[in-house]
Amino acid sequence: MSNLDLDITFTVNGEQVSERVEPRKTLVDFLRDDLGLTGSHVGCEHGVCGACTVRVNGEIVRGCLMLAVQCDGATVETIEGLSDSGEVADLQAAFEQRNALQCGFCTPGMITAAQELLASGTVPSRDEIREHISGNYCRCTGYHAIIDAIEAVAQQRAGAGK
Repeated sequence: MSNLDLDITFTVNGEQVSERVEPRKTLVDFLRDDLGLTGSHVGCEHGVCGACTVRVNGEIVRGCLMLAVQCDGATVETIEGLSDSGEVADLQAAFEQRNALQCGFCTPGMITAAQELLASGTVPSRDEIREHISGNYCRCTGYHAIIDAIEAVAQQRAGAGK
Protein backbone atom coordinates (compact mmCIF):
# COMPACT_ATOMS: atom_id res chain seq x y z
CA MET A 1 0.00 0.00 0.00
CA SER A 2 1.16 3.51 -0.75
CA ASN A 3 0.23 7.02 0.28
CA LEU A 4 -1.74 7.30 -2.96
CA ASP A 5 -4.16 4.50 -2.08
CA LEU A 6 -7.79 5.49 -1.60
CA ASP A 7 -10.42 4.36 0.89
CA ILE A 8 -13.59 3.06 -0.73
CA THR A 9 -16.83 1.69 0.64
CA PHE A 10 -19.41 -0.11 -1.45
CA THR A 11 -21.78 -3.06 -1.33
CA VAL A 12 -20.74 -6.35 -2.91
CA ASN A 13 -23.36 -9.07 -3.13
CA GLY A 14 -25.35 -7.49 -0.32
CA GLU A 15 -22.42 -6.97 2.05
CA GLN A 16 -20.76 -3.64 2.75
CA VAL A 17 -17.05 -3.59 2.00
CA SER A 18 -14.58 -0.91 3.10
CA GLU A 19 -11.05 -1.23 1.77
CA ARG A 20 -7.97 0.78 0.88
CA VAL A 21 -7.26 0.37 -2.84
CA GLU A 22 -4.63 1.39 -5.34
CA PRO A 23 -6.24 3.96 -7.68
CA ARG A 24 -5.25 1.95 -10.76
CA LYS A 25 -6.59 -1.44 -9.62
CA THR A 26 -9.39 -2.73 -11.82
CA LEU A 27 -12.67 -3.83 -10.34
CA VAL A 28 -12.23 -7.44 -11.50
CA ASP A 29 -8.74 -7.63 -9.96
CA PHE A 30 -10.09 -6.18 -6.70
CA LEU A 31 -12.97 -8.65 -6.62
CA ARG A 32 -10.72 -11.61 -7.35
CA ASP A 33 -7.53 -10.74 -5.48
CA ASP A 34 -8.78 -8.74 -2.51
CA LEU A 35 -12.23 -10.21 -1.91
CA GLY A 36 -11.68 -13.76 -3.18
CA LEU A 37 -14.67 -13.60 -5.54
CA THR A 38 -13.17 -15.56 -8.42
CA GLY A 39 -16.33 -16.18 -10.48
CA SER A 40 -15.61 -13.23 -12.75
CA HIS A 41 -12.62 -14.01 -14.90
CA VAL A 42 -9.84 -11.96 -16.44
CA GLY A 43 -9.71 -12.69 -20.14
CA CYS A 44 -8.68 -10.10 -22.68
CA GLU A 45 -8.28 -7.14 -20.29
CA HIS A 46 -9.64 -4.91 -23.09
CA GLY A 47 -13.38 -5.23 -22.46
CA VAL A 48 -14.16 -7.32 -25.50
CA CYS A 49 -14.44 -10.91 -24.20
CA GLY A 50 -17.04 -10.45 -21.44
CA ALA A 51 -15.41 -12.87 -18.99
CA CYS A 52 -15.20 -10.11 -16.35
CA THR A 53 -18.87 -9.07 -16.59
CA VAL A 54 -20.45 -7.93 -13.31
CA ARG A 55 -23.36 -5.65 -12.38
CA VAL A 56 -22.74 -2.20 -10.94
CA ASN A 57 -25.82 -0.35 -9.76
CA GLY A 58 -27.97 -2.78 -11.74
CA GLU A 59 -26.13 -2.38 -15.07
CA ILE A 60 -23.71 -4.92 -16.51
CA VAL A 61 -20.18 -3.60 -16.93
CA ARG A 62 -16.78 -4.98 -17.84
CA GLY A 63 -14.85 -5.33 -14.61
CA CYS A 64 -11.54 -5.03 -16.46
CA LEU A 65 -12.46 -1.56 -17.75
CA MET A 66 -13.74 -0.16 -14.45
CA LEU A 67 -11.49 0.86 -11.61
CA ALA A 68 -12.36 -0.35 -8.13
CA VAL A 69 -12.28 3.26 -6.86
CA GLN A 70 -15.08 4.12 -9.31
CA CYS A 71 -17.37 1.84 -7.29
CA ASP A 72 -17.16 3.92 -4.12
CA GLY A 73 -20.76 4.13 -2.91
CA ALA A 74 -22.01 1.70 -5.55
CA THR A 75 -23.69 -1.70 -5.42
CA VAL A 76 -21.76 -4.48 -7.15
CA GLU A 77 -23.15 -7.91 -7.92
CA THR A 78 -20.98 -10.78 -9.08
CA ILE A 79 -21.99 -14.21 -10.32
CA GLU A 80 -21.52 -15.47 -6.75
CA GLY A 81 -24.17 -13.04 -5.50
CA LEU A 82 -26.54 -13.77 -8.37
CA SER A 83 -26.14 -17.50 -7.72
CA ASP A 84 -26.52 -17.27 -3.95
CA SER A 85 -29.71 -15.22 -4.31
CA GLY A 86 -31.18 -17.79 -6.72
CA GLU A 87 -31.73 -15.09 -9.34
CA VAL A 88 -30.01 -17.10 -12.07
CA ALA A 89 -30.69 -20.64 -10.86
CA ASP A 90 -32.88 -21.41 -13.87
CA LEU A 91 -30.21 -20.12 -16.27
CA GLN A 92 -27.53 -22.16 -14.54
CA ALA A 93 -29.68 -25.30 -14.76
CA ALA A 94 -30.49 -24.67 -18.43
CA PHE A 95 -26.80 -24.13 -19.26
CA GLU A 96 -26.01 -27.47 -17.64
CA GLN A 97 -28.95 -29.36 -19.17
CA ARG A 98 -28.32 -28.05 -22.68
CA ASN A 99 -24.54 -28.46 -22.61
CA ALA A 100 -24.11 -24.70 -22.90
CA LEU A 101 -20.86 -24.78 -20.98
CA GLN A 102 -17.70 -26.71 -21.39
CA CYS A 103 -14.63 -25.16 -19.80
CA GLY A 104 -16.84 -22.70 -17.87
CA PHE A 105 -14.54 -19.70 -18.34
CA CYS A 106 -17.14 -17.56 -20.14
CA THR A 107 -20.14 -18.92 -18.27
CA PRO A 108 -20.39 -16.38 -15.40
CA GLY A 109 -20.27 -13.43 -17.80
CA MET A 110 -22.59 -15.15 -20.24
CA ILE A 111 -25.17 -15.86 -17.51
CA THR A 112 -24.92 -12.31 -16.18
CA ALA A 113 -25.51 -10.90 -19.68
CA ALA A 114 -28.37 -13.34 -20.30
CA GLN A 115 -30.04 -12.37 -17.02
CA GLU A 116 -29.94 -8.72 -18.05
CA LEU A 117 -31.67 -9.60 -21.32
CA LEU A 118 -34.32 -11.75 -19.65
CA ALA A 119 -35.07 -9.26 -16.87
CA SER A 120 -37.53 -7.46 -19.16
CA GLY A 121 -39.84 -10.48 -19.00
CA THR A 122 -40.21 -10.72 -22.77
CA VAL A 123 -39.23 -13.68 -24.90
CA PRO A 124 -36.44 -12.45 -27.17
CA SER A 125 -35.88 -13.92 -30.60
CA ARG A 126 -32.81 -16.04 -31.24
CA ASP A 127 -31.34 -13.08 -33.16
CA GLU A 128 -31.96 -10.78 -30.17
CA ILE A 129 -30.27 -13.29 -27.89
CA ARG A 130 -27.29 -13.50 -30.25
CA GLU A 131 -27.05 -9.73 -30.37
CA HIS A 132 -27.24 -9.34 -26.60
CA ILE A 133 -24.54 -11.90 -25.84
CA SER A 134 -22.33 -10.82 -28.74
CA GLY A 135 -19.96 -9.09 -26.31
CA ASN A 136 -19.26 -12.37 -24.55
CA TYR A 137 -16.86 -14.75 -26.25
CA CYS A 138 -17.05 -18.51 -25.89
CA ARG A 139 -14.27 -20.56 -27.39
CA CYS A 140 -15.77 -23.99 -26.64
CA THR A 141 -19.48 -24.38 -27.31
CA GLY A 142 -20.14 -22.71 -30.64
CA TYR A 143 -22.98 -20.61 -29.12
CA HIS A 144 -25.91 -22.74 -30.33
CA ALA A 145 -26.33 -24.49 -26.98
CA ILE A 146 -25.99 -21.16 -25.14
CA ILE A 147 -28.72 -19.60 -27.27
CA ASP A 148 -30.88 -22.71 -26.77
CA ALA A 149 -30.48 -22.44 -22.99
CA ILE A 150 -31.31 -18.72 -22.86
CA GLU A 151 -34.29 -19.18 -25.17
CA ALA A 152 -35.61 -22.07 -23.06
CA VAL A 153 -35.41 -20.01 -19.87
CA ALA A 154 -37.11 -17.03 -21.54
CA GLN A 155 -39.96 -19.27 -22.66
CA GLN A 156 -40.17 -20.97 -19.26
CA ARG A 157 -40.26 -17.63 -17.42
CA ALA A 158 -42.92 -16.30 -19.80
CA GLY A 159 -45.03 -19.42 -19.26
CA ALA A 160 -44.66 -19.17 -15.51
CA GLY A 161 -45.84 -15.57 -15.63
CA LYS A 162 -49.18 -16.45 -17.25
